[in-house]
Amino acid sequence: MTLFRTAAGLCLAMSIASPLGAQSAPPPTVAAPSRPPPVCVTPNHRGFDFWVGEWTVYRPDTNQQVAHSRIESLHDGCVIREQWIPNQGSGGSSLSHYDTQRRTWRQAWIDSSGVRVEFEGALVGEEMVLTGLWPNVNGPGQDALIRMTYTRAADGSVIQRGDASTDQGRSWTLSFLFTYRRE
Repeated sequence: MTLFRTAAGLCLAMSIASPLGAQSAPPPTVAAPSRPPPVCVTPNHRGFDFWVGEWTVYRPDTNQQVAHSRIESLHDGCVIREQWIPNQGSGGSSLSHYDTQRRTWRQAWIDSSGVRVEFEGALVGEEMVLTGLWPNVNGPGQDALIRMTYTRAADGSVIQRGDASTDQGRSWTLSFLFTYRRE
């Protein structure tokens, strides 16, 4: 009989403590972690935003379309990515960002031939000016400094002028000139 009372008491205790027999409180809510405020919102960080968009690219001297270019703002405005898709020849991409430590804009260009060029520069008035050493740009063993100047035109287009120097920047000659028109 003692065994029966002990078993009956154990069953009664289990039914009282059982989650089926008791009302359970809802689980505590956990607040979602707060997102830190955006950091790339200064005028310096926004200085190249005028280039962001979908573009058809032309040679202004012939009005011939030479490429399509997609320029995107990524990572909360901290990076600008270009995808250069030419009508002929090899394509490439660039990543640009404002470097707060150097207080300059930096761009890394990599094309489908594997060439990588590091550009650095700044806003000069309303223009973005970036300069970098482009290996073999004029043929094997013929490196040149390339200075790219991006200018926003009154009609909303962007002019990209590339000047080359083979004498460490003492003199410059026009290398390329493009007009980016919004699609």
